[in-house]
Amino acid sequence: QVQLVESGGGLVQAGGSLRLSCAASRTISSLYIMGWFRQVPGNERELVAYITTGGMSNYADPVKGRFTISRDNAKNTVYLQMNSLKPEDTAVYYCNTKPSRMAYWGQGTQVTVSS
Repeated sequence: QVQLVESGGGLVQAGGSLRLSCAASRTISSLYIMGWFRQVPGNERELVAYITTGGMSNYADPVKGRFTISRDNAKNTVYLQMNSLKPEDTAVYYCNTKPSRMAYWGQGTQVTVSS
């Protein structure tokens, strides 16, 4: 059973930065496309960014130019560097494979951006 544990969230003012981490319990990030997702209560979970096994990344339009996804396969960890944060980035952030696997959803990490 794979566990994905997200961390690094918190409360930050608009314009600030946060770095999220996603630690996998075993080798996974080097085998799969990995993504960061976010969810606001009442809305569906949305894909924010993903990174391929070869290191190529792709971003949703709302975060392009502000967020950077990266991976450290030796540490089984995926990161999301978030800069120039906006109040609309407020959400619970999750990592998972892409496409996502139901069994891999973790608790997520809350990001709150104040205006």
